[in-house]
Parts: sequence; structure tokens; C-alpha cells
Amino acid sequence: MKNSKKVLILTYYWPPSGGSGVQRWMYFAKYLKQLGWEPYIITVDETQASYPVLDHELLEDVRDIQVIKTHTKEPLKAYSILLSGSPNKGIPQGQVSKKGFLAKVAAFVRGNFFIPDARKGWNVFAKKEAKKLLQNEGIQKVITTGPPHSTHLIGLELKSAFGVQWLADFRDPWTDIFYNKDLYRSTWAKKKDANWEQKVLQTADGILTTVGGSLVQKLKYKAPKQRFHVLPNGYDKALMSSISKTSREVFHVVFTGLLTENQDYLPVMEVLNNFADQYDIQLSLAGNIADSSIEKIKITAPKIIIENKGYLSHKEAIALMKSGDLLLNFIFKGADQDMISGKLLEYLATGVPVLSIGDAQSEAGRFLTTASFAKMIPASKTSALKTFIDKAAQQKGKAKNDMPEIKKWSRENITAILHDILETLNAW
Repeated sequence: MKNSKKVLILTYYWPPSGGSGVQRWMYFAKYLKQLGWEPYIITVDETQASYPVLDHELLEDVRDIQVIKTHTKEPLKAYSILLSGSPNKGIPQGQVSKKGFLAKVAAFVRGNFFIPDARKGWNVFAKKEAKKLLQNEGIQKVITTGPPHSTHLIGLELKSAFGVQWLADFRDPWTDIFYNKDLYRSTWAKKKDANWEQKVLQTADGILTTVGGSLVQKLKYKAPKQRFHVLPNGYDKALMSSISKTSREVFHVVFTGLLTENQDYLPVMEVLNNFADQYDIQLSLAGNIADSSIEKIKITAPKIIIENKGYLSHKEAIALMKSGDLLLNFIFKGADQDMISGKLLEYLATGVPVLSIGDAQSEAGRFLTTASFAKMIPASKTSALKTFIDKAAQQKGKAKNDMPEIKKWSRENITAILHDILETLNAW
């Protein structure tokens, strides 16, 4: 029997996968359930998945969600072992390694033989389970989310075979993602990938994105008749309010998340180091950060206390943010116009001053202007960096970063918008 309140969500990333990418649909599923929907999740078995990090605490948020886990066949663990000697440490995140001959060969293979991406080996298993579920449960609404964008190819097939109403969610750009330029892609590979993207954009019943602006304009050019809906990554109000603000005697600067060589972080470290004679400064780093980056930071800022906490659970990361006097964010080079991270919204929800490094005229830069103590500053603007950091240090313990509109970006409120989109799919 068909049930309009059932929705099938195909997502490669699902708890206990850690990191920010998993949280979008974890929270959507959680709050859709509270709004009367019955979400069904098809994902990959975590023992076979190419997950860079795990966060088992996230399972608590989705314990009432129906989840089907499948097998997968993919080369990323072998790729990781080849580059790092570990099955997880070298899984690509936000950059493509080109150091050494083997890394360049691996990038070429990844860019030309795994289209759209190297996780497409999951599709055959996910598709099989999706077809069984659609037949047995009468589900008429399907959502696919990428990266990996190969997941959208499952949506294409389900749309064709079952006539389902299908939303494709672009958490990041597809062919326009900033690191594609480093994959040594042939003209043939670029064309094949672009064809897949355009087919998805033109066939889906709606496209969800995390950011508007230039990303949506690029996608509209490829599918001018498509419906686009901007659903930002938000913050969980219940989790945020459950964790108290704390303080340390030192001026506590915090960075959480993914840090790569494709982010301009060293100029800020130089400025912090120059302030070390004036203020006692501690920099806490948490997330997926290479040892080489930690070493560069220590060399650049020898006068400040460096605390490398490694990967933290989501709750622990929020607690660290709320112990800060200044939160740092570094936009990926080339991604200024197309991405606003969920982490940035969580930063703003803490009420702690936020310094983000990137293009001030970008989507994220304009967004930060709506907060009282947050700013996007290019790494080259040393004087502006000094002014902002000095102001935060002088107001330690008293600074408050107010953003009146932050309530709009709670996970619950954004899910309510998704609820309305799913409801109106019937009328399209």
C-alpha cells in the first residue's frame, strides 16, 4: 500500500560515520520522524565503508530510524593504504594528494576510471535493497544525497523503474568541486561526468542544495527548468543548549574540523604568534588534521600553546567550541562561492566570536556580516587579522557574538522546510 508519509533516503554517510557530512541527513531523518514521517535509510555497512573517522555517539540520535546496511565494493581503502599505509588515514577529504609519483598515478586513476567517484561500487548493493523496499513498503518519495554523487545514479534508476518522486541533494558541488582540477581528468572523463550530472539535474523532481548564490546559478544553467531549494546545514538547538559555556585563564583560540593544505591557515598562526608577548594564547585543534599541518603550525607559532586533541565526537567538539574565546574557520581555496559548512553555523550558534579566512564577498562572507562579532577576512589582509584578533583578546570573557537570525538555522526549522517540500511534491 502506498504511503505518502514514507520517504526513502539513500546516503553513503550514516552513523557511526563521523564528521560533518553525516550530520545533515542524520538530523533530517530524526526531525522528519518527529514531524510524522517514516524515514527509511539505505546506507553502507560501516565495517566495509570508506569512512575516514567514526563517531559512535551519533547513533543515539538515530536509534528510532529504520536503517538497512548493505555491502559495498570500492577501491578507496586500497588507495588509502597505498598513500598512507592505513586503510582510513589516506581516504581523500577536501584535497587530492599529488606528492610523489604514486600519488599522481592514484589521482589519475581516481579521476579517469571512477566516474563520478570511487564509491560507485556501493550502488549495485544499495539499488537492490532500494528496489525491494519500494516494492514492499509502497514508498513514493526518494531522496539521494551526495557526495558521493554516484548515489544520485541510484535515484535516476529508481525514478525510471518506479516513477517515484525524487529529490537529489547536493551537499557539495559535483563537476564544479574545487579539487577536480587536481585529478588529471581527460576530456572524455570530464564529458562523461558532466553528462551524468546534467541527467540527474534534469530528471529529478527537485534539487536541494546547502547554499544558494553562484552554486545554484551554475546548476540552473545546466537545468533551467528545475526547481531548486536551498536548505543550509544547520545546528542542533537541543544539543547546543545542553552544553554550558566554559572559560580558561588563557586567550583560548579553537579550530575544529578538516584542515588541509588547500586552506590558508598559516598567516593567522603568524599573527597569533606575534600577539604571544601581549597575551597568553592557547590554540586547540580538533578534527581530521594531518601531522604535517600540525608541525607547520608549531613551527610558525612557537610562542603559543598548541593542543592537538585529534578527532572528537560531535558533543565533545561543541564543548570545545564553547570553551573558546575565538573560533577559527578556513574556507577551502576555490570553494568560497559554493559552500557554507555546517560547522560555521554551529560556530555562530555558540555565541563565541568567529574569524573565518576567505573571500569577504563570498556567500559565507556575506552571511557572517549578519553576526555582531564575526568576520570573513582574506589571509593576505594581515592588518585586518591583527585588528580582529586583538579586539577578541581584549574582550576576553565579555565578548558576545549575537546573530538574531540564528534561530532560523536550527535543524528543526530547516527540517520543517524540507517537510513542506516533501508535502508539495504531490502537486508537482
